[in-house]
Amino acid sequence: MQATRRAILIGISALGLSACVGGGGGGGGSVSAEPVMRAVPNPGYDAWVASFKPRAVARGISPEVVNQAFANAGYLPDVIERDRNQTEFTRTLEDYLAIAASPERIAGGQQALRQYGPTLEAIETRYGVDKEVVVAVWGLESRYGTRKGNVPVISALSTLAYDGRRGDFFESQLIAALKILQNGDVSAQGMTGSWAGAMGHTQFIPTSYQAYAVDFNGDGRRDIWSDDPTDALASTAAYLKNSGWVTGQPWGVEVKLPAGFNTGVAGRGNTRSVASWTDLGVRDMAGRPVPDYGPAALILPQGTNGPAFLIFRNFTAISRYNNAVNYVIGVGHLSDRLKGKPPIQASFPPDAQGLSLADRQELQRRLTAAGYDTQGTDGVIGKNSEAAIRAYQAARGLPVDGVASAQLLQSLR
Repeated sequence: MQATRRAILIGISALGLSACVGGGGGGGGSVSAEPVMRAVPNPGYDAWVASFKPRAVARGISPEVVNQAFANAGYLPDVIERDRNQTEFTRTLEDYLAIAASPERIAGGQQALRQYGPTLEAIETRYGVDKEVVVAVWGLESRYGTRKGNVPVISALSTLAYDGRRGDFFESQLIAALKILQNGDVSAQGMTGSWAGAMGHTQFIPTSYQAYAVDFNGDGRRDIWSDDPTDALASTAAYLKNSGWVTGQPWGVEVKLPAGFNTGVAGRGNTRSVASWTDLGVRDMAGRPVPDYGPAALILPQGTNGPAFLIFRNFTAISRYNNAVNYVIGVGHLSDRLKGKPPIQASFPPDAQGLSLADRQELQRRLTAAGYDTQGTDGVIGKNSEAAIRAYQAARGLPVDGVASAQLLQSLR
């Protein structure tokens, strides 16, 4: 967390978009087994570890902890592959929310609220952060603990530090991970996470863990890895509180803009009073003035033809976890749905092929019915849907491009 919380692209979880906010479209709600990464011999890595150990001891790590940590550590080429090939595309807000606030994820969050109700109430009472927001972060980061990551953190961080592309950053995370081991919060074998070293139910990197993790259940350890999510959820609330969370304030409110509105005043950096926005004709979706929750900015995350939001201080607090606008809205909107609030009410513009979300869902349904399984009908065109489209196109003698187009949909009807 902090500016360097993510060692990955903004908007993509440390476990990868497929792990935490979807399975790549056309099956975005499905959960597949996490692949196991295997260490391979690498003399250069071994030499780097030998040179690193004295540096770790000089930073206050005992030789015993260092040796135990590296006893079963090794070079993970798959980590470098992930680092070199991070997903470069960005999803539209419509696609992102179709996955992040899918019916399955909402149902999972509601179940979590029931199962851990008293614990979440106690966390909300102590930190003042809405329990639904904490659960929404959990849902996006690890699908409620089902995708915490199985990569040995010491191996992942030492591989990335040795690789050198962001060596200083990853070495600092490795030192922090060793300090966590030295503190006894987890064993080296139990310290698993994402390929980038993010750990536990809500994906803390080691330095953020050091700064903000809490022992909420009082067992003497700040345990964010175990099946019991208590410490992880409390640590997330503690982090958001430290990031300036304002109790009783929403993250944002969907709004309607008057005809002829000057959208040049939109942007996260243009904060003004709610009264000022009201004077400009901004209203909530029921046509009423927005309550005064404090200074607000207007954002148009999918342009002038998409939804508009007034955002408040708590938007910024969530952004400290991940600064991507889609991520913050994803957490905020999922938390709203868990409170029983409605979906986004404004229409989204069609995609580059002229298809709406409903069109893309119909295309997926028709492909699957024709024997080309898209592995889901979320309307998000990802790898599963693209593979199904290519197979259909090849079988029909069409140009094979994997593109979900209006022509393709028409041919399926």
